[in-house]
Amino acid sequence: VEERNRYLDLMAQQAERMQHLVEDLLTLSRLEGSPLPSNNDWVSARHLLQRCENEARGLSAALTKNQSKPPHVLVFPEFEGAVLAGEIAGASAELHSAFSNLLANAMRYTPAGGRIEVLWVLQPDGSARFTVKDSGPGIDPKHVSRLTERFYRVDRSRSRDTGGTGLGLAIVKHVLQRHGARLEIASTLGKGSEFSVTFPASRVRA
Repeated sequence: VEERNRYLDLMAQQAERMQHLVEDLLTLSRLEGSPLPSNNDWVSARHLLQRCENEARGLSAALTKNQSKPPHVLVFPEFEGAVLAGEIAGASAELHSAFSNLLANAMRYTPAGGRIEVLWVLQPDGSARFTVKDSGPGIDPKHVSRLTERFYRVDRSRSRDTGGTGLGLAIVKHVLQRHGARLEIASTLGKGSEFSVTFPASRVRA
């Protein structure tokens, strides 16, 4: 019975992984075949970040539930009183996909109990920056320039363990290109990584 259950669990895991892969491929296909996002549809950054926070806390709990370790320490910006989050012109679903992929990526590669900090800053020049900083193992500089390639993996065995499809950062890249935004990656081995997205002033309003 135990052996049968083990095989059933493996089958369920592989089926779930295949489902995620198909979903990511369909997302990329839609992005490539869709008109560019409008400059007239405004998305609340506050609501976007709150949605991402709720999902991130759920994902952290799921990733660490089988470990005798605490979930990740997740730090999100607080918009209290007169602090403004502003709005981004674009497609809400696409922006959510990009932000959540960056967060999921950080959580999958940061050990349980590690710290992940999310920042959202309206810049003096009118642009806005979204940043995800983690305390994970970091990335060798030779890999950084290729991270947004489809199916590119820094560590294939670790990617299998964390359930990634190898398409998350490719999706992020496409979404940002469609919104005129740019992605910057800074990482130091053993000290974590920082993924920053800068939206142009033309797509941001306070």
